[in-house]
Amino acid sequence: MRDRMSSLKVERPNITLRELALEKMRSAILDARFLPGDRLVERPLCEELGVSRTVVREVLRHLETEGLIESQPNQGQIVAILDADTAAEIYEIRALLESEAAMACARYADDDVVAELAKCLDAIQRAFDTHDHHAVRDHTTAFYERMFTGGQKNVAWEIVQSLTARINRLRAMTIASDDRGRQAVQEMRQILGAIRSRNALDARDAARAHVERVSAIARDLLSEGQTNASWKRANHDVRDSAIVPQRAMPYKKQQPRFIKP
Repeated sequence: MRDRMSSLKVERPNITLRELALEKMRSAILDARFLPGDRLVERPLCEELGVSRTVVREVLRHLETEGLIESQPNQGQIVAILDADTAAEIYEIRALLESEAAMACARYADDDVVAELAKCLDAIQRAFDTHDHHAVRDHTTAFYERMFTGGQKNVAWEIVQSLTARINRLRAMTIASDDRGRQAVQEMRQILGAIRSRNALDARDAARAHVERVSAIARDLLSEGQTNASWKRANHDVRDSAIVPQRAMPYKKQQPRFIKP
């Protein structure tokens, strides 16, 4: 019976063309190749990505569910415009969930989890030092995933994952702000220090303080209309900015139309 059941296993490639195109488009938005308010037209995207219109439509629909693009009357789909109120709500959710996860991690995590968190922080520091903002986002996500799972907050992590795209979009903006690398790593090391010493209350407070600090930075950037400039600085440091998943073609950037929130 086991042999017959095992034969039902479906083999599939590690990544499909749709998934690759989705990742390329998501990165293009996070790395500011497309700015808030830019129109996303299917035909040019098909040519630039080297995929069919069906794939492009599926990718755009998925990005809309992630909150990275939105549909506008008489304009079609555009890169979603950052909204200060929405950003504040996302940070509020982060503060609630991350502070609880940090407290739980301090209570339940073993030495292996602490060591993995430390490795993530070292990787974040190296990424900041080399201005690799894509790697900063990836390693930061890995840090929080380990903190949540180490604290046995698996359902809470699923909630965070549903906001990952929008969290990373805000993160792409704030990590490009002046001196944020030093501050961010310092704040996260305070979280780790409290977890390592098994001080649950300090871990909770450090996690909340970290989110409150980055929330204030985002609020200032959005209110002062500096988002566009910050993202251009982030984009300048992107190592691999091509969005084309196969048979790369030159990317022709249209004049962005950034609308202040």
